[in-house]
Amino acid sequence: MFMGEYQHSIDDKGRIIIPAKFRELLGSSFVATRGLDSCLFVYPMDEWGIMEQKLKSLPLMKSDARAFSRFFFSGATECQWDKQGRVTLPSNLREYAKLDKECVILGVSNRVEIWNKELWEQYFGQSEESFNEIAEKLVDFNFDL
Repeated sequence: MFMGEYQHSIDDKGRIIIPAKFRELLGSSFVATRGLDSCLFVYPMDEWGIMEQKLKSLPLMKSDARAFSRFFFSGATECQWDKQGRVTLPSNLREYAKLDKECVILGVSNRVEIWNKELWEQYFGQSEESFNEIAEKLVDFNFDL
């Protein structure tokens, strides 16, 4: 399971160091793609396979399902580590997530998220204000802390 929050920077060549404990869980090859809320989602290959099956099961006749599958798969790329434990993120993904220098790397259960630091701080600040309301809504999903 991925968890925690880490501050890192991305260099001019689009390379970023992922925390060592995340690298272990991601394995030698993994998938990065566009995520929700203007961040990147990074999946180990086994979790990517699960996501792929879920997306394949969406009804092809529904335009929203087609649109989401296109969004998710068209941005996906298989990544590998260099000898220094860095990964080079493609320019289209860096542009989508507005990754320029300062980044935040989050562990979120089955995936890693990579955020532009400013966007993460804005998102977290807004979410923090409504955290109790969000928690109350989770009861609708049969979720209790």
